Amino acid sequence: MSWLARLYETYEQAQKFSADLTQEQQLMPVSHTPQNAHINIVIDENGNFVRAEVLEKTQIVLPATEQSAGRSSGLAPHPLADKIQYVAGDYAEFGGKKASGYELYEALLRSWCESEFAISTLKIIHTYIVQKTVVADLIKHGVLHAADGELLTKWSGDSEAPAIFRLLPKEKGSLDQGSALVCWTVEVPGIVQSKTWLDSEIQQSWINFDSLNGGKPGLCLIKGEQSVLASNHPAKIRHNGDKAKLISANDSSGFTFRGKFTDSEQASAVSFDVTQKAHNALRFLLKRQGIKVGDGGDNNAYYLSWAISGKKTPNPFADPWDLLNTEILPDKDHSLDLGQSYALNLKKHLKGTGKGELERNESICILGLDSATPGRMGIIYYRETIAEEFLASLEKWYQDFAWPQRHKVTLNSNGKTKPVEKTVWSVCAPAPYKIWDAVYGDVLKSTDSLKKNLTERLLPCIVEGRPLPVDIVNYAIKRATNRLAYKIDETWRWEQNLGIACALYKGFCKRTSHSKYQKDYAMALDETSTSRDYLYGRLLAVAENIESYALYKAGEKRNTTADRLMQRFADRPFSTWRNLELALKPYMHRLQNVSPGFLKLRKDLLDSIQSAFDTTEFTSDKALSGEFLLGFHCQRLELNSKKDAVETADASE
Repeated sequence: MSWLARLYETYEQAQKFSADLTQEQQLMPVSHTPQNAHINIVIDENGNFVRAEVLEKTQIVLPATEQSAGRSSGLAPHPLADKIQYVAGDYAEFGGKKASGYELYEALLRSWCESEFAISTLKIIHTYIVQKTVVADLIKHGVLHAADGELLTKWSGDSEAPAIFRLLPKEKGSLDQGSALVCWTVEVPGIVQSKTWLDSEIQQSWINFDSLNGGKPGLCLIKGEQSVLASNHPAKIRHNGDKAKLISANDSSGFTFRGKFTDSEQASAVSFDVTQKAHNALRFLLKRQGIKVGDGGDNNAYYLSWAISGKKTPNPFADPWDLLNTEILPDKDHSLDLGQSYALNLKKHLKGTGKGELERNESICILGLDSATPGRMGIIYYRETIAEEFLASLEKWYQDFAWPQRHKVTLNSNGKTKPVEKTVWSVCAPAPYKIWDAVYGDVLKSTDSLKKNLTERLLPCIVEGRPLPVDIVNYAIKRATNRLAYKIDETWRWEQNLGIACALYKGFCKRTSHSKYQKDYAMALDETSTSRDYLYGRLLAVAENIESYALYKAGEKRNTTADRLMQRFADRPFSTWRNLELALKPYMHRLQNVSPGFLKLRKDLLDSIQSAFDTTEFTSDKALSGEFLLGFHCQRLELNSKKDAVETADASE
């Protein structure tokens, strides 16, 4: 339960700096809950109906009891703003489909109005609702719609459906207008804030009143002192419609807590104050800096990292390319730079946004949430660390997995000249969301579970410095070598995934404990390497370059033989290379006439690479490891970055 204690501490700290934020951005007060309001009813100082309007996508914070904030079934009214089902005494008269909660709502509001904390606005609202004309007034003013004295459940007219029918959720094609949530505006001369959900005086009044209606006292396991214990913990953590709870217990009959406890408080005794503040802090942090994984509504997982002090922390899922200043990351010569500019900019960034603000021993928490069912949510990852370790782990991830990555930059975007897009290969670690595509590709469109599972396995590698699982690396390599899986207009995507696969293999070799794979690869072409796999990768890159240049000279645009045979080449390099050599001959004949200088350069390069092979290893048809991609990618970047040398060679022939 340490996560609950840390969130409780965060709430106390966050109150200090959130005071400067707008009311919508501030921490939610205790004894309140977020809701989507649908109808705003305006009444005057005498409790008379004035007008009403439909609200579209309006989220409000309203007073709530412990039971109403976590209600899932049964009747439990909010004390002020609630659904038609609760606030309208005439709901049943108009054929309301659900059980009316008016009596409970009226009794709760009346008791609040009769308390020492009551204010005039509350009494005005109570005066209006006891008239039991809410539904009648809303029908009269065209907000709700009825036929033959009953509220409509579907719109069958030829005209466009009224706004309320577009806002309310449908179930099997029909809806209940009693589900519309009503909030109140009380217009009283001399009172500036007429919207009750924005009135801080009403919020404080409810907090004071609700504190007197505590439940059973007991020992709070978070604060370590006697306090009023919570019996119902908040829901609506990820969004207003979220019914999943982190803490809940309903096993009080039958197999009562599997015989381990007699009641839920023996397993989890948390005070009302702690659970309210901790859950409000969690909502506040998720809204500000939570990372969503998945596109499935309530099935989304969320990840979050935060400092207890409320200071800004680097996001472990952010794209390093976005973190760094792209203007000072030019398209470097990889044979000279070796990632030095990336390392320097990375240190500068972490020093500026992390180490510059966070204290060395400041507490940092990383938390992951997911729900297996609509009503239950679990913590899938939790770790506490200090700022120094957190930043060191991030820096290590960014450096271990750094490799030239494909990015698009827009040049001349100052508005004076036409912007030009340019592809650059800048050294940085791949972003986690790009790794999803590099590992699983289009399969992710049909399932979120793979994406969530991969994120769950990547996070310990990023924030704890753990080795990357080898199956993730192998999947990325297989997709990068399967060049034909990408359409001809998706070359950018293949190149992007190629860079990511190389980064994952390099990082895997840097961190693995397996001595066979341990190696620290340079981020540039290593012409001294005599590794069989690396040399075969270089050969493939030169073969691709020769054929693609011949096609370019002939004005043709299609995949090269090297592209088509890349996967087979990775499985059986020697026998496939013989086929590639034969396929290259026609293109070499073409280039002999149109670009002899280029051809001579490439033939010399092929000879130098082949001479570096050990003869026995060269004739082996053993499958290549991921190292061949490093050789292929480095040689490919090297050839593409020296186009001027080709023109010079042609001119000299």
